[in-house]
Amino acid sequence: MSLTSTDQIADLITRIRNAAQVGKTEILVPTSKLKVAVVEILVKNGYLASFDIIDGKPRGMLHVVINEPGKVVNISEITKISKPGRRVYSAAAELPTVKSGRGMIIVSTSKGLMTGKEAKKNHLGGEVLIRVW
Repeated sequence: MSLTSTDQIADLITRIRNAAQVGKTEILVPTSKLKVAVVEILVKNGYLASFDIIDGKPRGMLHVVINEPGKVVNISEITKISKPGRRVYSAAAELPTVKSGRGMIIVSTSKGLMTGKEAKKNHLGGEVLIRVW
């Protein structure tokens, strides 16, 4: 199995979604700056429990704790919006809301990755990457 994927974000969220559905509490994925930024946002907003980076050769691994053993998973659904074949961009004023504000989107802006609320607050649009609730 190759460690590289065409779409790093799709691979990451698919692994998170599959692990959550079968009851796993943690996963290991090959690391990249983009994956770390996405997981960092998900941890900060309470959708994942924690993460840490395991250094290695030729590539490190990202250890993601989805939830603590015995606790309920905080992710009901996580989907990729923008895909390699169809990119989805949105202006700051037109960023979508998820489940009437109970969920969130992750947006790639000129200032880096941030949630939809942060992007609206900073008047930044960008590529809509992930929807999670």
